[in-house]
Amino acid sequence: MMTLRNLSRRPSSIPTSTSWLLADLGEARGKQDLFTRQAPQRLKALREHALVESAVSSTRIEGVEVAPARVATLIFGKPLLRDREEEEVRGYRDALELIHEEAARLRFSEATLFRLHRLVDGGRSGAGTYKSVQNDIIERYANGRSRVRFHTVAPAKTAEFMRELIVLGEAAVAERWIHPMVVLAAVSLDFLCIHPFRDGNGRVSRLLLLLQCYHLGLEVGRYISLERLIEHDKDRYYEALEASSHDWHHGRHDPWPFVNFVLFVLKSAYREFEQRVGETAAPRGSKTGAVLAALRAMPETFSIGEVQRRCPVAGVDLLRRILKRLKAEGRVECMTRGRDARWRKTRKWTGE
Repeated sequence: MMTLRNLSRRPSSIPTSTSWLLADLGEARGKQDLFTRQAPQRLKALREHALVESAVSSTRIEGVEVAPARVATLIFGKPLLRDREEEEVRGYRDALELIHEEAARLRFSEATLFRLHRLVDGGRSGAGTYKSVQNDIIERYANGRSRVRFHTVAPAKTAEFMRELIVLGEAAVAERWIHPMVVLAAVSLDFLCIHPFRDGNGRVSRLLLLLQCYHLGLEVGRYISLERLIEHDKDRYYEALEASSHDWHHGRHDPWPFVNFVLFVLKSAYREFEQRVGETAAPRGSKTGAVLAALRAMPETFSIGEVQRRCPVAGVDLLRRILKRLKAEGRVECMTRGRDARWRKTRKWTGE
């Protein structure tokens, strides 16, 4: 039973832990534009680094590794590919570049999913088409034993389930049944439960997550590798997936462990992004510009602490100096004094 179908019937039942994560992500999204206008050379380096980490980590999660000495050449060069593993890393890189460059034009559709699958599956027979054989998720142990962790959707029903997922995903965002970031995680969960392709489902699911992030205006995946963060918490990822997929076929599953894991990964990515950009030595005057940009985005009344959360690259002393100058110019006024003093924009500011 589709997670989104269940959520459409219980749209208000969001756990408190999920609400906290959504609030943190909303704040991080609000500061995104401010950070992406800073230190262009640093951002370029972050983009390149994230591309490498994402291509390597996503394939490594699936047990595919390439020689470290070959990684940079595979990502940024055009070498002859030596083996299947190198083809998969290069294909994932190509899929990432497609999303980074064309996300606005890539709809959540079967055509897009087939295109991504052809890239990551390296032109194998069946790449870009739904599975024709059952591909249950099997867990194998060191002593040779194994167990079926999850029975995926049967091949004969895969196309039907995928088309329903696409319709539900688009409707959930357009009609606001539930928070769009919950929809993003729920789509990822349902995709993994359906397991529509014979191989490469994990990689396509992570690309789909990145694409949906772009559609929601969450661009942190351009600078910080979401795949690396997932790999770092791989055990937790699989635990959350197993917990949330239990009884999925009967619609009695609990999606929130997996939803919270996805939201936690996005929150971690934003926190790392802010730290990395904030560590950059900025040119003289750029911090002042960042503070002014943050102040413009603030509501009519605010505190220094609220401004600093939007602009963590600026220290308290700098914020006070800027506010003192703006006060002398008649653009802000101090409403209360003390540690948690409140400030207000005047008509001179709001009329700009």
